[in-house]
Amino acid sequence: MRGSYVLLMKLNEDADIKIGALGTIHFRKGCYAYVGSAMNGIEKRVERHMKKEKKKRWHIDYFLEKAKIVKVFYKESIEKEECKLAGLFIKNAAYVKNFGASDCRCNSHLFYSECSILERIAMEAGMKML
Repeated sequence: MRGSYVLLMKLNEDADIKIGALGTIHFRKGCYAYVGSAMNGIEKRVERHMKKEKKKRWHIDYFLEKAKIVKVFYKESIEKEECKLAGLFIKNAAYVKNFGASDCRCNSHLFYSECSILERIAMEAGMKML
């Protein structure tokens, strides 16, 4: 199954996290949503994100050292739709500048808000819970 996914994550306390080339960023405790795509398999990509021990490849890998994935949403597609999804989140949530968006023109692919708001955005975008 290929397409886009959203990781709904919880950070239990404020944290300063070094995010690769972005440097150290201060994150407030609360809920975050990360928008990504997996054109070679959503299940495989999510499984990788769930692993504690992994080579840090993407910004999200650094963030997940402190945050916990609480829900995963997905949408099957033959085209990358992560930027379109990021556009929906940015209208309704705060964002972490440049996070996860080094290969596109989006402001970010990581968003911060109440869990219920982030979940609603994913559901309204036609995503299903994994």
